Amino acid sequence: MAGDDRPPEAAPDEAVSFETPDLYGAYPRLSQAQIAFLAEHGEQFRVEPGQVLVREGEGCAEFLVILSGSIEVVEAHGTPDERVLRVHGPGRFLGELGLLQGQVAFYTARVREPGEVLSLPIDRLRVLVDRDPILGDLILRAYLGRRALLVGAGAGFRILGSRYSPDTRRLREFAARNRLPHRWIDLEADQEAEALLRRFSIPPEETPIVIWRDQRVLRNPSNAELARLIGLSPPFTEETRSDLIIVGSGPAGLAAAVYSASEGLTTDLMDAIATGGQAGTTSLIENYFGFPTGISGSDLAARGELQARKFEARVWVPAEATSLKPEEGAYRITFAERGDVVAHTVVLATGAWYRRLEVPGIERVERTSVYYAATVYEAQQCSADPVAVVGGGNSAGQAVLFLAQRVPRVHLLIRGPDLGAKMSRYLVDQIERHPRVNVLLNSEVRGVVEGDDVLRAIVVENNRTGERRNLVVRAMFVFIGTRPRTAWLGDVVALDDRGFVLTGASAQARASGTVWEGQGRTCLGLETSLPGVFAAGDVRSGSVKRVASAAGEGAMAVHQVHEHLGHTTVDVARHPDDPEAPSGRFAEPGGGRNTSPAN
Repeated sequence: MAGDDRPPEAAPDEAVSFETPDLYGAYPRLSQAQIAFLAEHGEQFRVEPGQVLVREGEGCAEFLVILSGSIEVVEAHGTPDERVLRVHGPGRFLGELGLLQGQVAFYTARVREPGEVLSLPIDRLRVLVDRDPILGDLILRAYLGRRALLVGAGAGFRILGSRYSPDTRRLREFAARNRLPHRWIDLEADQEAEALLRRFSIPPEETPIVIWRDQRVLRNPSNAELARLIGLSPPFTEETRSDLIIVGSGPAGLAAAVYSASEGLTTDLMDAIATGGQAGTTSLIENYFGFPTGISGSDLAARGELQARKFEARVWVPAEATSLKPEEGAYRITFAERGDVVAHTVVLATGAWYRRLEVPGIERVERTSVYYAATVYEAQQCSADPVAVVGGGNSAGQAVLFLAQRVPRVHLLIRGPDLGAKMSRYLVDQIERHPRVNVLLNSEVRGVVEGDDVLRAIVVENNRTGERRNLVVRAMFVFIGTRPRTAWLGDVVALDDRGFVLTGASAQARASGTVWEGQGRTCLGLETSLPGVFAAGDVRSGSVKRVASAAGEGAMAVHQVHEHLGHTTVDVARHPDDPEAPSGRFAEPGGGRNTSPAN
């Protein structure tokens, strides 16, 4: 990953490889016109060798452009493990995705050769890139690519724990889902593990631990504690008030946050694990409008989150909702480890998760060998072994193609006789042509063969002939249908017989008591049995389980939020940056800081 942005002949005689191919587009050079545009709004200052401009583990709110000289990006600054990740020359800029998301830095930027640097506050940069979309897209692409490179390089914090520990897996999955640069140290296999435990005087039974900058150690931290360590979310006050709370940040929640915040409503977007929802675990979405070459679910989520933040939506991760209660014309939602949020309106976008595969013996291997997502994190656990994918929908198909690039053999188990019954044709065609994929139709898993708590094989039955055989695999990926994330709602809103949220006329018919009397209207299409509480995406009964439809429902839910507010007399919160703006209940959609209609 090391490299230098200057021509080789201009570089000093040091052991740095020059002009490393920029496969991710992570290191573009700003044009003179772009630098001049930024310089009109920033400040220039002189820098000297050894000067630290960005320090690992600390926050940074400045966008820095190198005008002359050079700056090196290093990991583990000041330690024996220090290594240079990149050297930036004139025209390059510093930073990565965390700068836009308010996280602490995962690297240190140190002056290598004296020169001049241009500095702009990050809030000012956001305003400027709105005026120059080409510049904004260039910076965003670079930052997404740099985050991917940091993750791939194992930069950031370290997680030390056993591969058999559920808490180790929880921390690793949380870090992976939130694209946090980190490295796992296997307690059973890595020689480094024992030395680190001795160094920090920690017995093995107290793992997993998180090590940050060789200075701070967290013993089996919760996801919320890890999030606070790296600044994933802003500090949570005892009670937050907003115009709209969106619970769940998959495509529906992210779209709702973008439309709501862009129209001037104070908006809180909450998620228990990570932005992106189920779509965020998808390796490549090829049929989403506007991305002809496809886009990964994590990239789509990152773009959506940044767009919501641009309009000043507040994003909170992790924030697990535990209850919803009506309160004097508003709603109070309580979050584990966070506190309460009160808002006039709510969008439920908690989505659904894949059902657990119920077969004998699976509980012994589930924590080590069974997965319900297929991302780089999961693929790394089984890169040298054959795997099985169970399911016949698009998620299963996308997982098969992703894994087939990384493992020697993928067995796809379909319960029915037709691969194309529930899977899009473009996926079917690719799967049928792939030399590493073996499709087993009319096949179901009936049991597992395990050894040392690790999967060795699965028992597969042909449901037409009854024949059974052992299929040697070392991991199993399960995509067999979904169940909604609605247990926390209790009986507050009406649910269908499968637990999905009812909306529209069906919801109003199931509403309790006289809740709809005096509303002066009927229940809106995406509204639940509670006025002002809406549902969008996979959590909604009758929804189409597609990314595009979920995003569309999120946008439509915000339109109906405005309709609801237009029938009430409450004043919603003023935008924190515009105290003189009319508090509303913006009378018309699009009436906030952005006057464009939500279409």
